Amino acid sequence: MKWEGNRESDNVEDRRGDGGGGGGGFGFGGRSIGIGTIAIALVGSYFLGVSPMTIINMLSGGGGAVPVQQEQGSAQRPPASDTQARFVSTVLADTEDTWSELFRAQNAQYVKPKLVLFTGATQTACGTGQSASGPFYCPGDQKVYIDLAFFRLMEERFKVTGEFAQAYVIAHEVGHHVQHLLGIDQKVAAVRQSGNERQANAASVRLELQADCFAGVWAFHANRSRSILEKGDVEAALTAATAIGDDTLQRQSQGTVVPDSFTHGTSAQRVRWFNKGIETGQFEQCDTFNERQL
Repeated sequence: MKWEGNRESDNVEDRRGDGGGGGGGFGFGGRSIGIGTIAIALVGSYFLGVSPMTIINMLSGGGGAVPVQQEQGSAQRPPASDTQARFVSTVLADTEDTWSELFRAQNAQYVKPKLVLFTGATQTACGTGQSASGPFYCPGDQKVYIDLAFFRLMEERFKVTGEFAQAYVIAHEVGHHVQHLLGIDQKVAAVRQSGNERQANAASVRLELQADCFAGVWAFHANRSRSILEKGDVEAALTAATAIGDDTLQRQSQGTVVPDSFTHGTSAQRVRWFNKGIETGQFEQCDTFNERQL
């Protein structure tokens, strides 16, 4: 992926170093937790509805408190020497440019989200954010949260490599921000509050697949404007989408697949919707909620 030399976003907040552990792992409860434990916690919480920290404490034999990073009074910028932070800042800037242009074409204004880098755990408007939950978007403060060690997890646990695959992850979370600005996530939240778990899961799948499609829309326009794609980039993103499909993760973690419990969509569905976005470049084509066949 070609990104160096492109604009970097000013909307990146660095909370790393204010909590969490070192030594190549994550620090929880005074212990250094390896990446393998994080992967188990991530998959376990994903399907069992259990806090990742509950699983981590069980696996590490502890019950200590999770160090939580408090938000600083003034946001700290990542150091210029941090290549990975520069990369995510550049990807964020690219999403800003793309979505600002697309919103402007609809006579609307795009409100840029902030991207927060953290380690271990941090306070958000949605509660305590944890590394073991993976990257996430909080509509309450309109911020994307990520522990950059997740990219190492992608390589070691899911065998997904390449900068464009990492950019896809960020673009997917920004896709949730776009949904929030359009009021789509509020409608899904209303379905979730209805108490019908099956309908709530189905709505969640459509929400996630639309975010995948929005990520593809970003890639289409970013490549057309700034020629960011190199050979193998799209394949890397598709590998990432395949690796985190509900059916693939369930098969790996429990040996069976339970479609009614899906919350993100199958591998094939995630690939299809990302492809639809990157092939058309039209976010109107990402209407997963009115599509009969996902």
